[in-house]
Amino acid sequence: MAHQSSARPRVVLGVSGGIAAYKSCEVLRALTETGQHVDVIPTASALSFVGSATFEALSGNPVTTGVFSDVPSVRHVRLGQQADLVVVVPATADLIARMAAGRADDLLTSTLLATRAPVLIAPAMHTEMWQHPATRANVATLRERGVVVVGPASGRLTGADSGPGRLAEPSEIAALARLLLESPDALRHDLAGSRVLITAGGTREPLDPVRFLTNRSSGKQGYALAQVAAARGAQVTLVSANVALPSPAGVDVVTVETALELQQQTEARAGDADVVVMAAAVSDFRPTRRRAAKIKKTEAEPDQIALSKNPDILAGLVQARAAGRLPAAVRIVGFAAETGDDRHSVEEYGRQKLARKGCDFIVVNDVGAGGAFEADHNQGLILGLDGSARQIPRGSKQLVAARIWDAVAASAAGPVGPLE
Repeated sequence: MAHQSSARPRVVLGVSGGIAAYKSCEVLRALTETGQHVDVIPTASALSFVGSATFEALSGNPVTTGVFSDVPSVRHVRLGQQADLVVVVPATADLIARMAAGRADDLLTSTLLATRAPVLIAPAMHTEMWQHPATRANVATLRERGVVVVGPASGRLTGADSGPGRLAEPSEIAALARLLLESPDALRHDLAGSRVLITAGGTREPLDPVRFLTNRSSGKQGYALAQVAAARGAQVTLVSANVALPSPAGVDVVTVETALELQQQTEARAGDADVVVMAAAVSDFRPTRRRAAKIKKTEAEPDQIALSKNPDILAGLVQARAAGRLPAAVRIVGFAAETGDDRHSVEEYGRQKLARKGCDFIVVNDVGAGGAFEADHNQGLILGLDGSARQIPRGSKQLVAARIWDAVAASAAGPVGPLE
């Protein structure tokens, strides 16, 4: 049983022997700085990459690798029993194979066998090793047992090699680890086989070569939706507008700038999706004329800026589905940043927008108090076209994302993956 108390959450951070072991220090730092008690268990080969002194300094706890250390406390069992979460960064092909086989030949694998807490692994290895049928089968076995697998990403490996097998970003691993501490079932593998299209960020509408109209969207909620969907097994495409965030592991990212570009890329891919989530903050207007040269401050007074309406991309997707240009089964999720006033509440404005757009769900955020935009936490309300309402209490944007996917999955007729 996982250790449950009002004390600091207890995390076991396993580190196996790959070059990406140095990045485990970033994950360790991120977890300790947000209040987790972390016990680091490196394999013997991991210590060839990062010394135990580094792990001890960052965690504040002793580091051992063998089952014969601190025998009286039965450490090889006790660490797993007391853990609220076990995270392995990186998980090499060898460690994954030993986990799948149920081996218990060092302190890390013994702990993994003894724990009943959620387990998250972040694979990292060369492309050929990741794509080998043995590794694929071992990963599938672990997923069937409930292990959460994050990544790997595609990118630069050791030497001159590049391709799938790169460790997911430490910030993403830490965020998903904290999500499992918030909600242990948030990353169940229920979206396997689903094709998901997500938009994120804020569009920019150029006035001239250096100035533009935009909004405060950071893209964090859309990226969290992509991270959680990928961890839950979906094939994810992310249309990203002007964000300063690392690409989520295992996600196909398409970058755009303007609302028209976002519309083009979204409509081109929506026909292949089971779910479309419009989390981007799309500019309602764009300058009617874009200046070819910078507007000079030396001008007496610049011309008034005429604006033209941008297309309503969300409504257009709903109309395309109704007309048969998109599959009838595709689920469409919109977002609404609302503020209440003396006429209507935030929920009432959200209901009105849901009725106008005709999408299956709309996620309503109250931004009147400065919430949602640019923050790491969020809260909201998921309204369904069927009249349903799900309150999302304040939590990380990853937790909000998990609750949105819960609502989408619950709306599916029969088992999820692919959604149909």
